[in-house]
Amino acid sequence: MKTKRLFAGILGLSILMASFTACSGQQPANSAASEKGAASAASADDSAEKITLTFWNNYTNDSNHVMSGIIDKWNADHPNIHIEANSTENNAYKVKIKTAMSANNAPDIIYTWAGGFTQPFVEAGKILPLDEYLNDGTKDKMLSGALTNITYDGKVYGLTYNQQAGALYVNDELFKQNNVKVPTTFDELLTAVKAFKKAGLVPMAVGEKDKWPGMWYYDMIALREGGSQLCLDALNKKVSFDQPAFVNAAQKLEELVDAGAFAEDVLSQTRDESVAQFSQGKIPMYFGGNFDAQVIDQSLEGKVSAVKFPTISDGDGVDTEYLGGGADALCVNANTEHKDEAVQAVKYLAENFSSSMYLTGAGLPEWNYDSIDESKIDPLSKQIMEDIVQGSTGSVPAWDLYLTGNDAQTHQDLVQSLFGKQITPEDFGKQTQSKINKAA
Repeated sequence: MKTKRLFAGILGLSILMASFTACSGQQPANSAASEKGAASAASADDSAEKITLTFWNNYTNDSNHVMSGIIDKWNADHPNIHIEANSTENNAYKVKIKTAMSANNAPDIIYTWAGGFTQPFVEAGKILPLDEYLNDGTKDKMLSGALTNITYDGKVYGLTYNQQAGALYVNDELFKQNNVKVPTTFDELLTAVKAFKKAGLVPMAVGEKDKWPGMWYYDMIALREGGSQLCLDALNKKVSFDQPAFVNAAQKLEELVDAGAFAEDVLSQTRDESVAQFSQGKIPMYFGGNFDAQVIDQSLEGKVSAVKFPTISDGDGVDTEYLGGGADALCVNANTEHKDEAVQAVKYLAENFSSSMYLTGAGLPEWNYDSIDESKIDPLSKQIMEDIVQGSTGSVPAWDLYLTGNDAQTHQDLVQSLFGKQITPEDFGKQTQSKINKAA
């Protein structure tokens, strides 16, 4: 992602990094005692074991150097514990880390998605439980619920540093120009879609070639239809997907498709292409994650608002629930030869990633951020944090992060079939139940 103001982002990051480093007094340069102590310390450093911790992640577009800058800072401050980072594109990374886990060839420090993606690794004994390492005040530094999605059978297996939150991005300028009300209910959303369609605009952006962007739409509508508890119960295989709330959500998505909410070539348009069109001011609405805020605000500064997704009049969900929660996490390979050092590094990285990514608009925090100058935070990210996340009464992660194994892909495929009118809402419910949730 690109920062809105590169200079301000780099300056803010430098200030933030300085605040994480404890100040240490030094003797005058011409002090004999100081020279002797320095020589002794250098000798100790030279004689200490030097280790390398490998760290895999998917941050190929670390354009404002948040991650790389923090790793460089760690390496400078810890000359005997070097972090060697390797980045791979998102989808390729998922295949790479799964393959490495199966072959017992995973790195020391692992970037992962909390929830269902990590669960198979935990169940296979490939991830180090961290509970015994967290009684040093680490938990007190984290926001409430930050460890929920990375806790399995009562044990913590990683540290989250970034959470996701879905928002309906609305181009205020296009709404005003076309005299359209920003929707707060689904009926008003359909009215807005029809008005923009009549005005010759594609009302809503989505890149369904990549499948997961359209899944975000369905998952959000399902949250409004059934509420967070029902969604979580279904995802945990306690109740069936083949019931009115989930079928009705599919019906609502079909209504948007039938009303012409999306581009005619929706199935061949990528996520990046759809976000680019919205960011160019061509499309009035887009439902996406907070991770889109930075590039949108950079392109349409002051012209876009991030609002809650509309409620459904007869649905059980409320507007204080959101799609998201703790998502990005760092874990330690259970087979690493350097467990203590890897855990130490994970704590440092997670805390610093959390604050720095919020400061630069690249993510929402999972650690306390009282020390950050909020005037420097990307406006859309701050709006999402204040209006959608803070004061919320519940959240549900995007389903592909919660579901395990091939179930996530199955869900994406079924939602794509709704966009393509290849399946009815009723069949969607039945197939979701039979293919994903056989236990319920």
